[in-house]
Amino acid sequence: MTDTGEAGRVTGTKDKVYNLIWFTEASLANALRLESYIADADRDGDEELADFFRRAQGVSRKGGELGKQLLAARLSDMR
Repeated sequence: MTDTGEAGRVTGTKDKVYNLIWFTEASLANALRLESYIADADRDGDEELADFFRRAQGVSRKGGELGKQLLAARLSDMR
């Protein structure tokens, strides 16, 4: 990963807050994407792969939920 040294000077958002926002969005987007992967595996009758994607989706959902909680706490502290 390249260090741009931005640290919020351009965006007005500290890197660590931006990173938390990015992580949360990526986790939730991944959970949505995995829904189509599950459907593909189910359609092909590959229950092992469908279960794998369901477990991965659960992890992505958990990451998204934890990210939202932490983000909410951090944003309320910024007031």
